[in-house]
Amino acid sequence: MSRVKEQFGGAPGTTVFKEELLAQSGLFKGMHKGMTIVSAVLVLAFVLFSGFNTELAGKLFGATRSWIEGIFGWYYLVAMVFFIAVCFTLVFTRFGSVRLGDDNSRPDFSNFAWFSMLFSAGIGIGILFFGVAEPIFYLDNSGAFGYPNNPYADMAGATAVGHERAVDALRVTYFHWGFHGWAVYAIVGLSLAYFAYRKKLPLALRSALHPFIGDRIYGPIGHIVDMFGVLGCVFGIATSLGLGVSQMAVGMERLIGVDPGTTTQLVLIALISVVSILSALSGVGRGIKILSEWNIIISALVVAFFLFGGPTAWLVSMFGESFGSYLINFLPMGLWFPEEEGPAAWQNGWTVFYWGWWLAWAPFVGLFIARISRGRTLREFVIGVLCVPTFIIFIWLGIFGGSALYQELNAAGGAGTGELVKLVTEWNLPAALFTAADGIAGSGVMGWILSAMLVFLLLSWFVTSSDSGTLVLTTILSLGNEEPPKIFRIFWGVVIGFVAAVLLVAGGLSALQTANIAAALPLSVVILLMTLGVLKSLIMDSSEVSETPSSVQADNA
Repeated sequence: MSRVKEQFGGAPGTTVFKEELLAQSGLFKGMHKGMTIVSAVLVLAFVLFSGFNTELAGKLFGATRSWIEGIFGWYYLVAMVFFIAVCFTLVFTRFGSVRLGDDNSRPDFSNFAWFSMLFSAGIGIGILFFGVAEPIFYLDNSGAFGYPNNPYADMAGATAVGHERAVDALRVTYFHWGFHGWAVYAIVGLSLAYFAYRKKLPLALRSALHPFIGDRIYGPIGHIVDMFGVLGCVFGIATSLGLGVSQMAVGMERLIGVDPGTTTQLVLIALISVVSILSALSGVGRGIKILSEWNIIISALVVAFFLFGGPTAWLVSMFGESFGSYLINFLPMGLWFPEEEGPAAWQNGWTVFYWGWWLAWAPFVGLFIARISRGRTLREFVIGVLCVPTFIIFIWLGIFGGSALYQELNAAGGAGTGELVKLVTEWNLPAALFTAADGIAGSGVMGWILSAMLVFLLLSWFVTSSDSGTLVLTTILSLGNEEPPKIFRIFWGVVIGFVAAVLLVAGGLSALQTANIAAALPLSVVILLMTLGVLKSLIMDSSEVSETPSSVQADNA
């Protein structure tokens, strides 16, 4: 190939020349042919192995995950606290005035659209799937899974099912969905946006390594890092799709009486894949933005339904009490290292699992957040990403989880004897959400309407995660092109649906989920390097931290 000037440029003051990396014609035009083919082959190999050797795959990935949790659990805990510390440093120092773009650049999206896309892409169906089940699990004190349900409550003396244990149940739920996880998204997003829009490098994971390896990011090291991100996108979204359709199928059974089995779930996968592909084809400014805004509107209606249809005053009081407890304890909780076998098993099964899940999703969510955040200052970016979605999640969990807790605390047979605890103990998590909804609206017309809105949210939230992921991984494979070739958006949208469908039929979704968590270990190393890279660049480039009149004025506007 002839040597051409790299269209993405390089660090200020340098000109990057390299062999052309993107195909200029043919089927792969606009894409990196090698990475695209290798990524597709790796996905296919994983599906074949997990689908035809389900038992072996489950054992292999399960053993890998157990080894990682046992050896590196402490590392995950420390790393997450480090990411929070970096976020606070960027907010409260002069670095916060640096703009993600040129000094005169301004945000591409309004605050409402930006917050809507942050929330929808970053959470998806997660808080619908776990928003009721997780607090109920922590309220229970049966130890049915071989370890304490809530060691934090046990240490506080709240061993009996009651009000104090309910407060601790919400506090632990906030802990797993709060600042720690969103700090990872914020770090990855600001690193990518900073190097893409400030340093004019490709909008891809490789760019964050530029302070360490320079233009070698365009070589094999960069290719490997980016493919980690691609595989994380595919497997993370496919896992969530597999979990989400099980809950959607339960909702459809309640709405129209269909069998919630495999056939219904496969139909839902096909439907979601088609809608996701159409949304990804329309781009960020249309389909993804519109769906994200509708997510927020319908979510607000559902939350209002739970809040005002349930014990309103109790829910408000419980939210204030549990949220205050979280704010006081979230840092000590993040650095708790249990020595006893039972609490340690609980921490590996829940906290370390969640930290691995956040880390595994961070490349795809972070890159999407970077894609929609051009023109904002680092301070505005970190506060927006770290605080706004987190507070919305807390409200959601406080109302949904609080409603479920209230139902259990006031169960006819005594606290903790209701249907919700039974469902969670049997690990029938998909049904817990709709059972809690029945406790609010009953099984009549209002109950049907509420269930319909919940099914819509499950569908639309997953679509916004899936279309965002499809756009992100094609952006990576096109070395930062914000409008990658549409044919490959279609291709990867089909691949994600195919992976979820095949593993659903073969029973390999649990293996996929476990493998995704195991992959968080090498990804965490990449994220740490990204963090150090952006800090190094900010410190070394004094022009980035000068408080120019225009940047100060814009930041204070």
